[in-house]
Amino acid sequence: MIELQNLTKSYPVKSGMRYVLRDVSVVIPARTNTAVLGPNGAGKSTLLRLIGGAEAADSGTIITDEAISWPLGLASGFQGSLTGRQNVLFVCRVNGLSPDESRYVIKQVIAFAELGEYFDMPVTTYSSGMRARLGFGLSMAFEFDVYLIDELTSVGDVIFREKADAAFQQIRKRASLIFVSHNLRTVKESCQSALFMRDGMAEFYANIDDGLNAYEDYINEIRRKKMESMSPDSAAYRRAKKLEMREMKRIRKARAVQSPENDLPTDP
Repeated sequence: MIELQNLTKSYPVKSGMRYVLRDVSVVIPARTNTAVLGPNGAGKSTLLRLIGGAEAADSGTIITDEAISWPLGLASGFQGSLTGRQNVLFVCRVNGLSPDESRYVIKQVIAFAELGEYFDMPVTTYSSGMRARLGFGLSMAFEFDVYLIDELTSVGDVIFREKADAAFQQIRKRASLIFVSHNLRTVKESCQSALFMRDGMAEFYANIDDGLNAYEDYINEIRRKKMESMSPDSAAYRRAKKLEMREMKRIRKARAVQSPENDLPTDP
């Protein structure tokens, strides 16, 4: 279980402070895969970084008794002046691994991330895809109760994405997921529940279809308000209408997909 208690997170902008989360309290149950839904800018990736400990909240508390990964797919979080190897060793030390265990993790990361000579070069020389591969490979070398997945399809090239997807399917058999993706079909195939974020708020839905319905209703309302200010004969109106139809089609296709059974082993 992961419990957010009165969680607030904001960032400074020119007009003042922009609140991604404002006094949010919600419980994400254990042993279930949860999709994080919401429009662009709702704070989905920020939420994963908060849960994974990569960022600190302005106020509030995150309570859990589970081992949680850092967000897979994100290219941030590494010390740029250190090499890939040095970053991995640092994570091993933080997690209390012995020298032998650390050497095993190094071997696993080298084999999985496929960085070649770049593994011993500063992370500042990496592309964003290489940093994401390093983070994904490092995550695969540790066992967590909960894996945070942020746009898994953006990790590496086509061949590496296939490798990452195969590893992802293995993860699903032994751990639960908190999943961010613009591919709603993938979300529906992977998750049973949803956390819908918008306007600084977050609401949990035990059934992912209920979460998709809430997301669709929100998108419809936003588009309706935007289009009310446009002339029906304008090019902007036609573009907005086209985008609306495309988004609705995407959501309905996702809703038609069968969600997975929650077959994770239960706690004794």
